[in-house]
Amino acid sequence: MSDTPTPREALLGRRVDVLDKGWIELQDMMGDDLAIVNAARVSFLGESKGPERDKKLLFYLLRHRHTTPFEQVEFRFRVRAPLVTWWQWVRHRTWNMNAQSGRYTPFLENDFYVPAVWRQQAQDNKQASAGELSGPDADALTEKLLAHYQQGFALYQEALDAGVARELARVFLPGFAVYYTWVAKVDAHNLMHFLRLRMAPDAQYEIREYAWAIYRHFFRPALPWTAEAFEKYIMPTLGPIDPANG
Repeated sequence: MSDTPTPREALLGRRVDVLDKGWIELQDMMGDDLAIVNAARVSFLGESKGPERDKKLLFYLLRHRHTTPFEQVEFRFRVRAPLVTWWQWVRHRTWNMNAQSGRYTPFLENDFYVPAVWRQQAQDNKQASAGELSGPDADALTEKLLAHYQQGFALYQEALDAGVARELARVFLPGFAVYYTWVAKVDAHNLMHFLRLRMAPDAQYEIREYAWAIYRHFFRPALPWTAEAFEKYIMPTLGPIDPANG
């Protein structure tokens, strides 16, 4: 891993595709690895003592869970994700969020999540999936899902055409599959907590894809020292990692 952070200007506005129609982009960020170190040295006027000592201090902070200085770095994302993902995301109350809800702007016909794979229910864990459904049964479910979306959207459009308020017409849409766009802001300390939980192999697939996208394309390039310490002290607790997401 490079010790050199990607310039802020190169990261701002970067958009990464996630799932079938989703994406995440970095709108703004504040701070870097050195800002974390300087915050920890506030009593000494936050002066750098050279890359080697600065990095050593940052590793010490994360290893011993002195996490307050990491709150000096903030990320603001714009995220397009299906409600099945947001249902879990909003449980992280340390994020500040503002969502498009279909109340003012109508939804589009393709605003629905279509799973690439039908995951099967795990037998030993009610909250997890294991294995995949394949063949004609899987194809038939996808066809039925698309027909369900088409019918729901047709009813939604019919209600709008009849003059029904957008905030009420949306009850016709298949709720968990609708894509929403959010602005979401978080500091580096709480983002690492989110990543620790949502990058884990037992996290739901959809939110895991967003967590890995944040880590690979934004967190690690912006904070290479912090990411290296995160991988050394926190990621080993996640268990076996999918090489495709490494």
